[in-house]
Amino acid sequence: MKAAVAHGANDLRVEEYPDPSAGPGEVVIRTKAAGICSKSVRAVLGLESAPPPPFIPGQELAGEISATGPGVRGFFPGDPVAVYSAGLLGRSVNGSCAELALVPKEIVEAGGLVRLDEEISFEDAVMAEPLACTFAAARANRMKEGQHVLIIGCGSVGLMHLKTAKWSGCKVIAADCNAARLALAGQMGAGHLINTSQSSLLDETMRITGGQGAEVVILSVLSPALAADCLRLTAQGGVCNLFSETPEQEAGLDKAAAAGRQIRLTGSCAATAADFRKCLQLIKEEAIIVSDMISHRFTLDNVQEAVEKSKNQELIRGVLTFGELFSLSF
Repeated sequence: MKAAVAHGANDLRVEEYPDPSAGPGEVVIRTKAAGICSKSVRAVLGLESAPPPPFIPGQELAGEISATGPGVRGFFPGDPVAVYSAGLLGRSVNGSCAELALVPKEIVEAGGLVRLDEEISFEDAVMAEPLACTFAAARANRMKEGQHVLIIGCGSVGLMHLKTAKWSGCKVIAADCNAARLALAGQMGAGHLINTSQSSLLDETMRITGGQGAEVVILSVLSPALAADCLRLTAQGGVCNLFSETPEQEAGLDKAAAAGRQIRLTGSCAATAADFRKCLQLIKEEAIIVSDMISHRFTLDNVQEAVEKSKNQELIRGVLTFGELFSLSF
């Protein structure tokens, strides 16, 4: 098969690679769409921990079953499916940036292999995993209808937080220093936009919320300086969510202030298989639209271009495509 193979930091090559075979409880997928995930890009660039090279990156996957191993029940070759990676694809096993991908037994047994039907495309289905992560964050944040939710950072995950908050009936405030991304947030339903390169994030948040702060603040950008400011943006008794994995020693959080104002600090970066299945259903029903987030499409042959555009923040969400993008069910 052809695959994008990382041979070390910033050394990604498209080359022939041995086809995977399905062992007991495992499934091999013929990839139709693979998401360009910023976490995978950082691993390829050597900016965060990665498996020992050579490895195939990618943790967002949709396609058709090519083969099933002994013991797999209810799935057959040709079935269109989406895969919940459970943090395994592109990490402890090879990932989705290849013509074929092996889904390990742990994912299959956890219910992370979900059959699709003709009402959802492979492109849309591959967006369910990052959307599910924002659903998990909403649960951790005890997000409720009518609350002000401040989302700091309008990249792809920030915009998914926006969609989840809107679906939950919240009043969304979106903040970013990038005017184009803020415009997208407005198109996707944010009620208030704060350009942090032109206005004070604190002053504008207090103006919008009547001096109370937002009941939920989600930091969806890697910025220790902003992490330190988040508590001041959060209403008394509210929730401050650090979705960006900011290291504690760099965040400068005032824990005494958090305790005094009864602010709950949460951290989240992953989801459950149940979240994943719920998001697939919402995408299928068009209760949440994700197709408007796909700004770029790439083939395996120009995957390096995808990495560069992601590194330079020139895309919202990119997808690697492999042939037909609509699922077929029988």
